[in-house]
Formats: sequence, structure tokens, C-alpha cells
Amino acid sequence: MIDEDAVRKYRQAGDVVHRALKHAIDKVHPGMTILELCRLIEDEIRGNGALPAFPANIDVNNVAAHYTAKINDESVIPPNSIVKIDIGAHVDGFIVDAAVTVHFNAAHSMLTRAAWEALRNALNTAKAGVELSRIGAVVDRTISGFGFKPIRNLTGHLITRYRLHSGKSVPNYDDGGRVRMLDGEVYAIEPFATNGRGMVTDSPEVTIYMLQRVNAKKLSAEASSALEYIYRNFNQLPFTPRWLVDKFGDRTMSIVNELTSRGVLYGYSVLMEAGGGFVAQFEDTVIVTQDGVEPLARVLELIN
Repeated sequence: MIDEDAVRKYRQAGDVVHRALKHAIDKVHPGMTILELCRLIEDEIRGNGALPAFPANIDVNNVAAHYTAKINDESVIPPNSIVKIDIGAHVDGFIVDAAVTVHFNAAHSMLTRAAWEALRNALNTAKAGVELSRIGAVVDRTISGFGFKPIRNLTGHLITRYRLHSGKSVPNYDDGGRVRMLDGEVYAIEPFATNGRGMVTDSPEVTIYMLQRVNAKKLSAEASSALEYIYRNFNQLPFTPRWLVDKFGDRTMSIVNELTSRGVLYGYSVLMEAGGGFVAQFEDTVIVTQDGVEPLARVLELIN
């Protein structure tokens, strides 16, 4: 079971994410820089009593996941694009992870709707005792009903304190598994719909990192200082080099590269739809109960 203090902090984080997503939806527009949008979201989270659980992900068109603005990033939201805004906040390590899709061309409206409906149907299916594969089957059936494909190698995930991915996954299709949701567990459920192949592949680009180990010999003095700073400020939650610039200045990327090459940091590859298809995503974090789930960020209320 989950205790009341944890529930309170999850709800607080959920409210912050809801407000930050609403603010992002209101402000995002073609021509806006991705860096401006990331800063807007992350500042909104910090200004409302929480901390980012990971850098704001702004994934455009065929980019499915893991893109956040780089240091001095000048890339912009393109005209006629479809944009995933995937954000997270935590209060004392209790994380809420949620996403919406916005589009600037009516041609993307049905793809966006497919992902929205898939999340709605998944949330209506989920409760204690339900097999995770059954939720995947509902997602697949919903998205396929619109003529699109779910992305099969992206999943939702169990969340525990300070851990975004805690071992159990929520597939976007029926993977035949027999693992069940349990009362009091917390999950991010995130259907991805595409008009492409239904798979993602790693690109060479990395914009998000996570601390992988805290012990490394023969690091430079700067890298040792950065390792201590990263552990103290982010622990094992993902972060962006943008968040290190105030401390380490123009040496930031060389320090990050040193720590990555020594296996101290893990870099998340930007994920691209394998067939070049466009991608839509909706996501909410839920507390599982015997009767259903409690959506914490209430993303379905934001776009309907």
C-alpha cells in the first residue's frame, strides 16, 4: 500500500505538471525556440514548489523521445509540425511524468486523437489486478482503429521514489505478459501512435544524461567536482548539460564527455521513428487502486 504522505506529494507534483503543461500548450508556437520552451516549462515547475524530474522533452515530428534543448540551442518549432511535450516533476522524490501532443497542421489531428483516445481507454482499463499486457492490447486496438500503429518498443513504466523506471513496463501492445498491476503502485502510462513503422531507433545525438556510477578513478579535478555536483543535485534522475553551465561554464560539454567516456554518465540517445513517420504521444502518471486509477497530471483535461 501507499502511505498518505506519499499520496499527498504525488498529488502536489501532479498539480505542478498539470499547470506546467497548460502553460506550455498556451505558449508553444511555430518559430519558438525549443530552448525557450524548455526553460519556460522547467522554470514553471521550479516556481510552483517542485523540481524537474528530468529535462523537458520537446520531440518534433518523427522524433519520438529524449530530445531536450542543448546549450545555446537555436532550433525552433517548425511550421506545420506535430510536437510532443513530455515533462516530469518531483516533490521529495515522488515523481509525476506526463506528456501531451500539439499540432500546427490539421493533417495531424487524427494521429493526435489516436494517442489521446488510447490513453483514455488505457486509464479506463487499468486497476489493481489487471495484467499490463491487457492495457497494451487496449492501446494497440485503439490506435489501430484509427489506421495508425503503436510504437512497440516504447513502454510506460512503474515509478518509485527517485526512480523513473522501476522494473515493470506497460506495453503499447499485447506482449503476452502476465504481470499485473498492484494496489498502491504508481505507473506512467504513455501510448505512442505513428504513421510509420511502429518502432523507434537510436540516433547518434544525446541531449540527456543520467548518473550511472559514483566511483571513478583518475578523473580530472573538474570532472570530479562535476560528479559531486551531479550526485548532490540530481542523484540518479536524468539531467541536461544546460543545468551545469552556471557552475562549469564553457567547459561543461568537455566535462560531460569525460564523465561519459569513463562510464560515470549514461547518455540517452534521441529516439527516432524507424520509418520516418510522425509520432503523437499522451501520458499520465497514475496511482493504482482496487477500483481504477487516479490520474495525477490530468492530461486528458488539457486537450480534448
